[in-house]
Amino acid sequence: MTHRFVCSTILALGLAALAAPAQAADLKVSFADPAWDGRKIPSGQHCSKFGGHGATPPLRVEGIPAEANAIIVEYNDRSFRKLSYDGGHGKIGHDIPPGVGVVVLSAVPGETSSGLPDGTWIHKRNRATGSYARPGYLPPCSGGRGNSYFAEVFAVRKSGDDMEELAEGKLNLGTY
Repeated sequence: MTHRFVCSTILALGLAALAAPAQAADLKVSFADPAWDGRKIPSGQHCSKFGGHGATPPLRVEGIPAEANAIIVEYNDRSFRKLSYDGGHGKIGHDIPPGVGVVVLSAVPGETSSGLPDGTWIHKRNRATGSYARPGYLPPCSGGRGNSYFAEVFAVRKSGDDMEELAEGKLNLGTY
């Protein structure tokens, strides 16, 4: 009786694990430029409206699943509801070779869709309007009011327009 119960329990747990949805792995994301510390946005790394020439911070991404062939980075302003989610400040894509576990993503210039590093593309433009509206990544643009910015990073397997998320990570960029 005990043997049958143990076998049934093991089988039930195994079937439950198979039925559970796959959960994305965790990426380790850090700054590849010491000017970025996650507390304060570095001088000049804000939007042109306030005199900056901001670019995305170079990022080091570790723990990338072998089948990933791209990294998508969503930039957001935690303090401004309209731009606080789903890449409110833009989504930038970076092609990577499958099988690499670690990459360093180059800085991408803000407020433009040209001059992007090779293998980099604008996955989704920012949602800014009015004088803030420019293509691509919108650097921090709160006018120094202490808004808090962060990036969500996704390792994906892309095939045409389809993308499968394989792993994710998050990094606080700092306040401006």
